[in-house]
Amino acid sequence: MDDKKLDLNLLLALEALLAELNVTRAAKRLNLSQPALSAQLARLRDIFSDQLLIPTSRGVSATAMATELQVPLRHALDQMRALVSRARSFDPANAKIIFGISASDYMQVTVLLPFVTQLHVVAPDVQVMVRAVHEPKADLERGDVDVAFLQSSEVEGTEFRYLDVLRERYIGVTRKQSFTAGVMTMERFIAARHVIVSPRATGFRGSTDDALEAIGLTRKVAVAVSSFVMMIEAVAESELIALAPERLAARYADRVDTFEPPLPVSGFRIAMVWHERTHDHPARAWLRAQLAQFCAHH
Repeated sequence: MDDKKLDLNLLLALEALLAELNVTRAAKRLNLSQPALSAQLARLRDIFSDQLLIPTSRGVSATAMATELQVPLRHALDQMRALVSRARSFDPANAKIIFGISASDYMQVTVLLPFVTQLHVVAPDVQVMVRAVHEPKADLERGDVDVAFLQSSEVEGTEFRYLDVLRERYIGVTRKQSFTAGVMTMERFIAARHVIVSPRATGFRGSTDDALEAIGLTRKVAVAVSSFVMMIEAVAESELIALAPERLAARYADRVDTFEPPLPVSGFRIAMVWHERTHDHPARAWLRAQLAQFCAHH
């Protein structure tokens, strides 16, 4: 037998022919024309070097080889169908799979930590590898992560699929019990020493400085750190103040107090990003749906 000539459609045709022992009925079962099925039967005869089906007065009958093939063929095709069925469905309760997610420390603390805790209730054997954001687009292209969380402005117009999953605003934070006036005045705000986040160490300026400059003011930025969590830690241990994402500030309510900024500062949107090749993968699609639903309620 020359198995290089074999394909799945031919095996499905052989299965139908052996089940029906009638070319017309088998063609109808396969939604093929009778000439098309006859052509496939000719190819099968060539591959197996056997007639497979022999004309009789009542139609056709199977040859000895065809009879021997019928049971193992059915089992093989049933295994193939089961494999396809498993690939197209995802059972979280019994799944053993590793998901990769890249996210900033802000997303890790505010979203992923509570999400993973909840996830293991419905998917106890699923493992999640959480990575810091370094080269998220390259990680997605290589398949090192299944999902990346980035600011929406970083992915708009790219080739990646993405979904905006949350909006965040900035709120002021100070060391616990260091701010008792009730209202942060502009005078006190610009006189204070500030800490900001500069992930790539690009300087001591952010969106707050743009907003202040628009009204002719400046502030004192004393420290620039690489992450929001480090910024919160710096505020909690010093007289520095900062504007932090509101969700993150809420996670540290026992260590910092909050205040409304004395001027409006633009917040940001977070997008869940994934590669096109994983878009239809059942397990990855399930993960994205769970993450989107969780973000919508937190």
